[in-house]
Order: sequence, then C-alpha cells, then structure tokens
Amino acid sequence: MTKKSYKVLGMHCTSCPLVIESDLEDIGVKSSCSYAKAQLDVEYDETSVTEEKIYEKIRVLGYNIVSSV
Repeated sequence: MTKKSYKVLGMHCTSCPLVIESDLEDIGVKSSCSYAKAQLDVEYDETSVTEEKIYEKIRVLGYNIVSSV
C-alpha cells in the first residue's frame, strides 16, 4: 500500500472533502480530506490505482491537486 498527501485547492465548504472521499472510495482509494488544511491523505494499492488516476478524479470534481506534501 502506498500512502501520500496532497494539497487540494478549490474546496469552498466543509462538504467538499466528503465528495472527494466518496469519489476516491469508488476507485479503491482510502482517503481523509481536510477542508481546514486543504489537504488530502490517501492510501492505495499501486497495482490497481495509479497516482494519475487520483489526480484525474480530483480534477473532474473541479478541484486542483498539487504535488505531494
């Protein structure tokens, strides 16, 4: 399992992290997202999910993901 943290820009309310966590769960990524810190912590299996897939999922939701923290 791979663990990483990212900065997420564009969250505008406390519901945004819930949306992100739910959508990442759909692709097999365990996550914890903080609105206050604008931070996303993920844990995933590199054999089934790529980092690019995580980036793409976040961008489709309308947020900007910045490289690992």
